[in-house]
Amino acid sequence: MIVTSFIIYLLIVLTVGFITVRLTKNLKDFALGGQRLGPWVIAFSERASGESAWLLLGLPGAAMVMGLLELWTAIGCIGGIILSWMIIAKPLRIATEKYNAITLPELLSKKFNDDSGIIRLLAAVIIIFFFTFYVAAQFSGAGKVLNVTFGLTQMQGMILGACIIIFYTILGGFLAVAWTDLIQGIIMIGTLVILPIVGWMELSGLEHSTGTLDWSTLYGGASGLKAFLGAVAGLSWGLGYMGQPHLLVRYMAIDDPKNIRISRRIAIAWAIPAFIGSLFIGLVGAQLISGGMISPVSDPETLMPEMAKTLMHPWIAGIFISGAIAAMMSTADSQLLVSTSVLTEDIIGKYFHHKIGKINLLTIGRMFTIVIGIIAFYLAWQTKDLVFEMVSYAWSGLGASFGPVIVCALWWKRTTRNGIIAGMLTGAISTIIWKNIEVLNTMVTERLISFVFAFMAVIIVSLYTKSKK
Repeated sequence: MIVTSFIIYLLIVLTVGFITVRLTKNLKDFALGGQRLGPWVIAFSERASGESAWLLLGLPGAAMVMGLLELWTAIGCIGGIILSWMIIAKPLRIATEKYNAITLPELLSKKFNDDSGIIRLLAAVIIIFFFTFYVAAQFSGAGKVLNVTFGLTQMQGMILGACIIIFYTILGGFLAVAWTDLIQGIIMIGTLVILPIVGWMELSGLEHSTGTLDWSTLYGGASGLKAFLGAVAGLSWGLGYMGQPHLLVRYMAIDDPKNIRISRRIAIAWAIPAFIGSLFIGLVGAQLISGGMISPVSDPETLMPEMAKTLMHPWIAGIFISGAIAAMMSTADSQLLVSTSVLTEDIIGKYFHHKIGKINLLTIGRMFTIVIGIIAFYLAWQTKDLVFEMVSYAWSGLGASFGPVIVCALWWKRTTRNGIIAGMLTGAISTIIWKNIEVLNTMVTERLISFVFAFMAVIIVSLYTKSKK
């Protein structure tokens, strides 16, 4: 029955891809859906693509291991979602129309009159670099879920997940991604709300369990400065939402800036129960394992599918496990789409289109989808990092490279072209360096420090270059 539910879900997703291929006629359709999608689709697409395998596998696994310390992560993410929709969404959509832009690098380049093309090239390179890690995390998550659910090897699961994602992204571009995100977002929120409730009910029925939580783990057993830094590390996840290109493109793609308010309400109403539910899957699952209700898991990131298989009717379990696959697919397809769009529009279209004759940029975009997907698959195959760790790295790099840049570009009139370049470079380089120096990373997370450094770079360089004019 679990297999049947999963196959039905896949057929629905692929059907959407085949339908939308007829509506995708040019690169703008492929990258932004022709800016003809309404507030409900955009809101669900933004939330589904924003919360990946990390939300259904990574965060529950971290909560299972670290306890209520991960509450700060949930609070930070919810706050970041609200802030991004409040201060970024509408002005970004207005700017997209004003400058007739298809991609984020193109928008920044046009806004700051960058005839040299440095902004486009630098932004494209940063997006492709970090998104490759992000997509790899989704492929890795697919392997784990399919391994637990159907007994496939992790490699077989990764191959199946990668093939499906790449195939329907090629077919319909943004339209396929957005409409399947709507379906996937509904399945995800159902999983994240119902599964922890069922788990709590089972936990309450255990003879030696009161179903209560140990609030002493709120700071991971630490106190003083260490407890404060632990809380800040969790809250810092929220900063990244303002700089994730696959989320920003949703704001750029909505049909009318006036509909941002409706989308914002839907997105926030989705996010609050989703993050609370994800946290509680980990907390409740840990107690169910200790009580013998669920088999112990060697990998904490397989807790969610194990809970679904054990506690739910096979039909429902199949739907919920499809929710985990949905989370990975909705994020991976969005990131593949943004990566191929910037490669096609900002590099090939800008620098090489005159050399490749009459080849359609839409065709090139679809070819790059396959290439980037293969590279991400190889990375997922080779890496031993957890989904949580890979997402954290990519999230930090993208959030720091683009978050301060976008905020300043939209809200600070003194921002200059050189300030934008300095901010992107600082965000990317500081993330890479800080992440790979363990002694620094254990004190302050790269998610926070690289964001602060990038913000300072934009402001300092912009003020300096303004004063030189």
